[in-house]
Amino acid sequence: MIVTLTPNPSLDRTVALPGPLVRGGVNRLTSVVTDPGGKGVNVARVLVSSGAEVTTVLPAAEHDPLRAALDAVAQPGLTVTAVTVPGAARVNTAVTEPDGTTTKINEPGAELGQAGRAAIEEALLAAVGAGGRTGEGDGAGWAILSGSLPPGAPTDWYARLVTLLRPTGVSIAVDTSDAPLAALAAALPDAAPDLIKPNGEELGQLAGLPAERAMALEDGALAGDLAPVVDAARVLVDRGVTAVMATLGPAGGVLVTAEGAWHAPAPAIDVVSTVGAGDSSVATQPADAAAEVHAFAAKSEPTPPTSASDLEPISPADADPVDDLPF
Repeated sequence: MIVTLTPNPSLDRTVALPGPLVRGGVNRLTSVVTDPGGKGVNVARVLVSSGAEVTTVLPAAEHDPLRAALDAVAQPGLTVTAVTVPGAARVNTAVTEPDGTTTKINEPGAELGQAGRAAIEEALLAAVGAGGRTGEGDGAGWAILSGSLPPGAPTDWYARLVTLLRPTGVSIAVDTSDAPLAALAAALPDAAPDLIKPNGEELGQLAGLPAERAMALEDGALAGDLAPVVDAARVLVDRGVTAVMATLGPAGGVLVTAEGAWHAPAPAIDVVSTVGAGDSSVATQPADAAAEVHAFAAKSEPTPPTSASDLEPISPADADPVDDLPF
């Protein structure tokens, strides 16, 4: 069983345009779709579609439309644990163009105070149970903490959650960005999760690379130079993270552990939308880290997990060291 946490859930509204977005003009839509969202919710839905048993924990007001949206997409194997809090869930809007260009407009979310955070922590620990890493019995094998943090939550809340969960023996994955990701990195190795999933730019920032070099990691990988990605990920592995799974858009994904590094190339496809692509990568069989790297970054729909035999080993001899690393 797998548990996901979405501290800042949303109603995701995807609107499609018949042509390029016209800034400052009138844009007429061809379709509007509203789904329950937030990274942990997206991860849970992909996992359940793959046959996993999942409990997803999230805050939601008693009569929040988010609850009705979750009921509308109910699936066998998916248990929703909604912790009642004041304030409505945010509405995030994704504007998609025919060529796959996606513009995201995200609300900050409702304020989550100390009482709400304590209730969520209690619900998360209850969902995880005492099953440990084997996932046997009633306990969870993995806890996946995903997404942004709502207003009112301290930036180091994920680091606190990792330390709270660690005594249960559950494996822990974290997928976040910006200040919460930086706070998690600052708390290493004490708050080191078993898996983190940064994109190229986030990975470079975590490794202390200058902004230009961090932003260039994905472009370099697309050109075939994976060495800087591997070296940046090894900085985090050396600081206690068991596995770093970096998603690199059309360049695919790279998994780095203490045992080695592997590359999963992305198939060449026509991009429809990138919404949920990174979330889908987190959902690829977290019980087997070597098999979970998957090139989802340009996909419009989730696909079955990549097997370990599909991954391409990266020889350490092929990786030139990345200099200027701060650790």
